[in-house]
Amino acid sequence: MSRVSQPVLPLLPAEARPIGPVAGMVTTGEGSVVFVAGQASFAFAAGDETARRLAAVQLVTTKIASQAAVAAAFGVSAVTVWRWQVEFADHGVSGLMPVKPGPKGPSKLTDRLAARIRDLDGQGLTLAEIAQQTGVSTATVRVALGRVGVSNGQDTSSEDTVPEGEAADDLGDLSQDAVGEPEDGRGQDDGDQLVLSVLPAPVPRTGERRLARAGLLPEAPVVFTPGAHLPLAGLLLVLPALEPTGLLVAFESVFGRLRNGFYGLRSLLLMMLFLALLRDPRAEGATRVRPADLGRVLGLDRAPEVKTIRRKMAELAADQRGTDVQAALAIAHAHARPDALGFLHIDGHTRVYTGQRDLPKMHVGRLHLATHATAETWVADADADPVLVIPGKPGASLAGELVGSIPHLRSFLGPHRKATVIFDRGGWSPACFQTLIQAGLHVLTYRKAPYDQLPENAFRTIAWTDPDGKRRRYRLADTTIDLPLDGGDTLRMRQVTKQADDGTQIPILTSNTRLAASAVCWRMARRWRQEGYFKYARTHFALDVLDCYTDQGDDPARMVPNPAKQTARNTIARARTSLAAANADLADAIDDAVAEAGRPGHHGTAQVNPTPAQGVSTAAARLADAVAASRDTPSHIPLRQVRPNARLLDEETKLLTHAIRMSAYNAETTLARMIAPHYARAEHEARALLREAFTLPGDIHLTDGQLHVDLDPATAPRRSRALAALCQELTATETTYPGTNLKIIYTVKDHPNPS
Repeated sequence: MSRVSQPVLPLLPAEARPIGPVAGMVTTGEGSVVFVAGQASFAFAAGDETARRLAAVQLVTTKIASQAAVAAAFGVSAVTVWRWQVEFADHGVSGLMPVKPGPKGPSKLTDRLAARIRDLDGQGLTLAEIAQQTGVSTATVRVALGRVGVSNGQDTSSEDTVPEGEAADDLGDLSQDAVGEPEDGRGQDDGDQLVLSVLPAPVPRTGERRLARAGLLPEAPVVFTPGAHLPLAGLLLVLPALEPTGLLVAFESVFGRLRNGFYGLRSLLLMMLFLALLRDPRAEGATRVRPADLGRVLGLDRAPEVKTIRRKMAELAADQRGTDVQAALAIAHAHARPDALGFLHIDGHTRVYTGQRDLPKMHVGRLHLATHATAETWVADADADPVLVIPGKPGASLAGELVGSIPHLRSFLGPHRKATVIFDRGGWSPACFQTLIQAGLHVLTYRKAPYDQLPENAFRTIAWTDPDGKRRRYRLADTTIDLPLDGGDTLRMRQVTKQADDGTQIPILTSNTRLAASAVCWRMARRWRQEGYFKYARTHFALDVLDCYTDQGDDPARMVPNPAKQTARNTIARARTSLAAANADLADAIDDAVAEAGRPGHHGTAQVNPTPAQGVSTAAARLADAVAASRDTPSHIPLRQVRPNARLLDEETKLLTHAIRMSAYNAETTLARMIAPHYARAEHEARALLREAFTLPGDIHLTDGQLHVDLDPATAPRRSRALAALCQELTATETTYPGTNLKIIYTVKDHPNPS
């Protein structure tokens, strides 16, 4: 009897979309059916979103398919499937029902109720008392009284916070001036003393987060929760000084805005700025500060997390417009401090890299060695405050970077303004000097050796008061020199030579003939203030850290020094040493032969050993071969022949973080200058005082379109008095909180108005 074989039936229909190893989904115009191991297990009609979500959750919950496989089959992200799981676990099937935006039911605020609320208000009752008697919230009471016209940024899904007919899903009605209300409903317009609770719960933003999740919210509006002793309220001190830096305006002019979401460009920049002022400027700094604490000063319920900051910074960096942001900041700096641009300090800065990527090696002056690093060119104003950062080319000289920076300088100086460019000996190049002068810029730098010493009678003692008010005495000689150029031409420069107390002469070259000799010497010495900024920024603003771990391939056609050239030079040096040794041996052999011929009893001529002579011939031939080989070896070759896998770090994210931290430093510098007249030790402790001030708690409340920031006293009475004076000056600027019309009023407790 023969057996009849039957083919194995397929587990899934041919048109099914696979969901993991044993499941699949067939979709038609009427709906979808999910098959598991050949059996139809789930079915839902087209448009039945609740049943669709339930099927997805059941597939993951029963471990039929992974979360990623279900997400791919249902056309959503894995995060969405995870969120459905959470909603199902918390609320069952009702949690999977799509939430309709806007009011969920009829408004409680009828015409009759509104009339009653107005009557109670006429009797002098507070908002809380009116709300208690009418059975509605204080927000509804305010709407009935006409004190607000929108939902104050609260959850628009609450039935008693939005009047009937209000377009809760109209994003244009989200007020950026919306403010919270104290829990007791009392305001200063009631004539009572304002009572603030300590660390109140932030205004809930559930409705806006739902809109952001659906991609319908451009950015969450600013909503402050009044409270007492709120942590980090002192960070708000920086806002008046931040405005002249142009940080927010620069980013908005370059990028416009970020993609729709709860956290927008304003909140991202302020978050990074506040972290920099707290001396934890990287995105990871968000893990070391309570999100609710930073959220209160951002006007949000909580600050963004690390992954959100990184994602949004990557979104900005992807546009490759970091140089445009730097240019916009430089223009804002020029408008805010035009008098500080008469002198510009330019210096190269190397950021040491210690990772595994094959980055080019550069000489790091402060470490006195060559190591893997990236190069940048920094431009600072007369006070060494940073103005602009220009990405540097690997291995480029400062002279080359100076020439390349001319268009960047003209972008914020204007086409005709004269400025004196100050740099160190690394930029020494008569051709570079001539190019800068032809571009309408003056040059100020140290002269590079060798040079002739001037006679003693060329110097004279000059007493001079510098712009800081200090009296100085110099021994100076003011002369001119001619520097040779290619083609036989010369460049005439002014040389101011300073004689130190030990007689050492320090020549300084400049093309600025109007600057006094004492001022030339003083300005050149102030170049070290830029080095001071680099040291301070490395310590306090993470100047050299990696803010992005992405990299890119180096230009394979870039010409780099040929290692074989140095090998050939070393061979020449060894050949010359060998030739010198052979000549010395030959000379010794000749001396020995002459001495032997002069001895008593010796007859005939002196006989020289031929071996040393042969050694000289051999060494000379080797030297000639080494010189010829070096001549045939190119000094530079394409990078692909030396390091085919060479990499470069991505500069875009670093340019953006540089812009934020430069603005933080410049704003802090502005505050330090403002506090100096009120603090005796400002020269040594101004920045330390500000670092303390940024961490001070304080009370925040709102009245009549004003944001009141009342800080707790500092650690010492003299510091509190200085901060109170600073607060008075900051209040006089009438600065508004970014994104709102709230004018900020600053005070320090127990120090209301210092004279």
